[in-house]
Amino acid sequence: MDITMKDAARHSSRETGHALGVLLRYWRDARGVSQLDLSLQAGISQRQISFIESGRSVPGRETLLTLAQTLDVPLRERNALLHAAGYAPMYSEAPWNAQEMQGVIRALQRVVRQHEPYPAIVMDRYWNVLMTNEAAPRFFGQFIDMHARTGPRNMLHLMFDPQGMRPFVHEWENVARSLLQRVHREAIGHVIDGGTQSLLDELLAYPDVPRDWRAYHAPAESTSALPVVPFGFERDGKVLRYFSMVTSVGTPTSVAAQEIRLECMFPADDETEAWHRQAFGGEDV
Repeated sequence: MDITMKDAARHSSRETGHALGVLLRYWRDARGVSQLDLSLQAGISQRQISFIESGRSVPGRETLLTLAQTLDVPLRERNALLHAAGYAPMYSEAPWNAQEMQGVIRALQRVVRQHEPYPAIVMDRYWNVLMTNEAAPRFFGQFIDMHARTGPRNMLHLMFDPQGMRPFVHEWENVARSLLQRVHREAIGHVIDGGTQSLLDELLAYPDVPRDWRAYHAPAESTSALPVVPFGFERDGKVLRYFSMVTSVGTPTSVAAQEIRLECMFPADDETEAWHRQAFGGEDV
């Protein structure tokens, strides 16, 4: 190797180290841990972590994965760390409906089907609807014309849009506050990435969205002993109250499997359950 090639190799190594260092420092700051804390938790010397973050060295693949695991970095972003270090990605980024996901998809199909007559919705990390049971569009169709909403359906846009469900949501401003908090709370890796920030910006651009949502505290229900605060939907002079359960895939090894989630709606009181069964049928269980 001549001197020019050696200089180029050193320059490339510095660029790789710098990009990796920036990413690692970002995730360490996002988790609120010091280099010493990370060293103790990962079993890697603080000196080595300092060298990685300053761009002076590039760790081995296993060391980097250990740091990512310790910092609970989402799988998509672990691939970014590997790429920045010059390694091939480890976690598949195939789409949610790829062949490798068929086992997960069949499981989701069983769950949404068995949840009839109550709505069940499968979404990606940005609340885009990937799959539903028959009850979900039938339920929302009781309030709006779902066929008029073209393109990919997004549950948050459906709730915030004045032409969507918003006029039918009981105490909508409080619901909007709680949903904005959920976006932050349920973000993959508990960090707001670029796509999630874009979604938040779009939601906040709707008219009259409350700006004090960060300070909102959901009140305890004063009329019942419910352990949750349900969402209310107004129809025929009644407030229909529902709560939801959110399910994710355990121990995912692909990006799609980690980012997918299932939300199942349940009636929160006897009156809502009676209305729902009258409107959509279903046997008592």
